[in-house]
Amino acid sequence: MARPRSELICLDETPYYHCVSRCVRRAYLCGHDPLSGQSYEHRRQWVEERLIVLVQAFSVLMCAYSVMSNHTHVVLKVDKTATQTWSHFEILSRWHRVFRGTHLTQRYCCPKQAASLSPAELESVRQTAEVYRARLYDISWFMRALNEQIARRANEEDECTGRFWEGRFKSQALMDEASLAACMAYVDLNPIRAGIADTPEASAHTSICRRIRAARHGRQPASLLPFSGLAAEQTHALPFHFEDYLTLLDMTGRIPHTDKPGVIRPDIAPVLARTGLDTVCWPTLASSIETHFSTSVSLTLAHRRFELRRGISSA
Repeated sequence: MARPRSELICLDETPYYHCVSRCVRRAYLCGHDPLSGQSYEHRRQWVEERLIVLVQAFSVLMCAYSVMSNHTHVVLKVDKTATQTWSHFEILSRWHRVFRGTHLTQRYCCPKQAASLSPAELESVRQTAEVYRARLYDISWFMRALNEQIARRANEEDECTGRFWEGRFKSQALMDEASLAACMAYVDLNPIRAGIADTPEASAHTSICRRIRAARHGRQPASLLPFSGLAAEQTHALPFHFEDYLTLLDMTGRIPHTDKPGVIRPDIAPVLARTGLDTVCWPTLASSIETHFSTSVSLTLAHRRFELRRGISSA
């Protein structure tokens, strides 16, 4: 029997979660169906675009994602604290980006109509806003807003009704930094393991592809939780350096997996050299992280490299 979602998600223990949604019967409803020959590849872009819309509305941050032919992966961080500072107007404005809300909340957000609300109506709006406040940091509502919209668009396109996704999305709590890094690498390497991409930067509809594309221009994508290298509790960012994560990803992708056919071939150059981030764009990206967060980022990286060199020389 499936466990209640309330038992699987506990923000007091960890804000990080890995969520997986699968198409019914694991059919190729977001890819190229080898049986019918029908291509639904464009729906992968739908999912990616919808994710970007949702992270702009919800207080749920996206660490990693990959949109496959018959399932999706997202690694999320819930930022409950941020919602406590939002006014009722901001809560309702964010909610209306995704849902219609009520007639009263629509009137409240319209400057011409807000002044005409009675005290009783204003109290009703405030109560509704508090309900929405809790939903805006709720992973179940986030996944519902993702999957329902995609299902409706797909059914309309196919001129049919019925389920598009399996009834429940799967969620896994990521309890420490090691599990977070491992899960992100697993998600970003999905297209390679499936044999549909040779390298992370060629993996369409993944977070790592988006990150590398942005890094080549010396920045980090606004739709994704940035890397900082600081401790997780110190900043709203991932507690790793982007350079270190790319190295981890490249190393992991070269290790054969017993259950998956894909692997990064030995003849392919290391990711930092291959993408040019080791000599051209990485210094720019690193300095922008330093400016945006703290000078201790560079000190932390220097300390790690020193410890690594000391370990090698003493071996």
